[in-house]
Amino acid sequence: MDDGLNGTGDIGHRIQSLRESLHYHNYRYHVADDPEISDAAYDRMFKELLELEAAHPEFASPDSPTARVGALPSTALQSVRRSVPMLSINNAFSDDDIFEFDKRLRRHLQTDGPIRYTVELKLDGIAVELVYHDGLLTQGTTRGDGLVGEVITSNLKTIGSIPLRLRSQDDQPPPRLLEVRGEVIMTKAGLTRLNSERLKRQEPLFANTRNAAAGSLRQLDPSITAARPLEMFAYGIGNFTDIDRYTGHDDILRMLGSLGFKINPHTRARVGIEEVIAIYGNMEKSRETLPYEIDGLVIKVDDLALQRRLGATSRSPRWVIAYKFPAVQETTTIDAIEIQVGRTGALTPVAILAPVRIGGVQVSRATLHNEDEIRRKDIRVGDTVLVQRAGDVIPEVVKVITARRTGREIPFVMTAVCPVCGTPVVRIEGEAVTRCVNAACPAQVKERINHFASKGAFDIDGLGEKLIDQIVDKGLVSSPADLFLLDKERLAGLERMGEKSADNIVAAIEKSKRISFDAFLFALGIRFVGEHIARLLADAFNDMERLAAADIETLNNIEGVGPVVSDSVRRFFENHQNRRLIACLINSGVTIQYSRSAVVSDNAAVSGKIFVFTGALENLGRDEAKALVESLGGRVTGSVSKKTDYVVAGTDPGSKLEKAESLGIAILDEAGFKRLISGQSSEPS
Repeated sequence: MDDGLNGTGDIGHRIQSLRESLHYHNYRYHVADDPEISDAAYDRMFKELLELEAAHPEFASPDSPTARVGALPSTALQSVRRSVPMLSINNAFSDDDIFEFDKRLRRHLQTDGPIRYTVELKLDGIAVELVYHDGLLTQGTTRGDGLVGEVITSNLKTIGSIPLRLRSQDDQPPPRLLEVRGEVIMTKAGLTRLNSERLKRQEPLFANTRNAAAGSLRQLDPSITAARPLEMFAYGIGNFTDIDRYTGHDDILRMLGSLGFKINPHTRARVGIEEVIAIYGNMEKSRETLPYEIDGLVIKVDDLALQRRLGATSRSPRWVIAYKFPAVQETTTIDAIEIQVGRTGALTPVAILAPVRIGGVQVSRATLHNEDEIRRKDIRVGDTVLVQRAGDVIPEVVKVITARRTGREIPFVMTAVCPVCGTPVVRIEGEAVTRCVNAACPAQVKERINHFASKGAFDIDGLGEKLIDQIVDKGLVSSPADLFLLDKERLAGLERMGEKSADNIVAAIEKSKRISFDAFLFALGIRFVGEHIARLLADAFNDMERLAAADIETLNNIEGVGPVVSDSVRRFFENHQNRRLIACLINSGVTIQYSRSAVVSDNAAVSGKIFVFTGALENLGRDEAKALVESLGGRVTGSVSKKTDYVVAGTDPGSKLEKAESLGIAILDEAGFKRLISGQSSEPS
């Protein structure tokens, strides 16, 4: 190629010039929706850059526009634990729910004044997180379970509306760390084109835009993702080193827009609760005219200081709620009602439906919740019913269409004995759930083992439901601890289990023996202890015995752990059989890996204490300071509360310092912090 370039200096300059031009025009096309050059001109520049980079690999760069299509296929998706959980959002389904949400927040804040909200569309896509270090995209993950996501960096790089490098902002250096949350979507037109192409290739069609987006992001080959019509709208942040510069959520969105992210144009900022209701009504009427699917609005307290004051429960932030549009509904008939037995012995009635398509998905089962719910709705076998499905929520029966009754319908009667083991069932006064109290019930054993071996717990590869059914039914396993006694000979005799498969299962079980403390706690199946709560417990205690001996008061003092969870944890460890299970697991060779924050520390001034940092430290990076605290058994949180022990204030501290002063919390400067962690002082300077 005769490019007229002389020497590596000129070549390097040309490559950099092409990259900057392509980044700019990519932003104009995908984010600003205002292209300045033709597709053909863009393609010529892109082709020239590809050829120059191929001929001169010494100029390779991870933020080159060619990185969007240049990654090699992966053999598997890796998981990563994020620093700030992507918590779930509570739902509202009526105007009354929204007004009650507003009242609840004002009661919590002890104010009669109005609260201003920022309202966003609830896009029906896939939530992701993008991590930027010094302006460069270094990692992209799925939401996963909120705490742990799958790494899909190469796939996300193929999406044109995701910047590989942050745009400059008022000649300021890019933030040292910025974690951006957003929703990856596929438009309705994009789905139509994609399905048309798949139909020609005789491939299965995607049922809806959300499924298409999810399937596209989880491809092992990024070139497949690159061929899919995807885009991303940014809606928030996780960790952010410059957060103290901003006062409102709308300010954050504006900042993200200036850095090169696409922000949904229908976002409304700083509105009152009455206007929120009006916006909902208008969007419900116009939702069909949008180029993408939405299923409601997301309503967020705009003031970041108020967000911090409101905080979060273990499951969701208090300052945000999703106002859902009416779910997609269809009518069908109930052919039968079956009883499922869960791992806690709960008996759940399930409606077996005449199959019907709802929201692009075939539905043949719907939860009936419990006996009281069936009686309240007067649901009978043979009834014609209205069934709804909202997103990923399990389908449910909304109501019975009594006008279609023939008189042949059969009322439901809760069984007196467990349908699996025949043990008489019980219903404790005050509870809506009927339970099988036989801990050895095969159904409960199977569900406990399935939970124990699942991802997020022991994560035993290959140990699926069908295999668990076999090993329990044949008496090979009656407790999770029995899994570690399985050998090749016992497994090889099972149906569809050859020697190689048996070897793989045994190897997977052996591999699972090294497990983090939080995953171990989650695997135990303690009631109300999901992955997030398990992490809080693991961070608060330095070994199993300390946790097992903790009293209710100690458990309640853990930020994010309430009295219901504390009581459940206390009851679990008071049970002899549960203590015996833990001992059996340890004796079987299970090794618990304790986190840095759970290390026993000789520094009593740090161990078990909660720290909050605000402002910039001169000689320590925020991440380095956090690591020091955690290595000595302390914890670092992002907001100040009554449970905070120390606030470390650097230069230009934000509102966290004022709140700490109002609460009488000990405040340290950088020198005092260093003395504290070195053990030279136990008092703030």
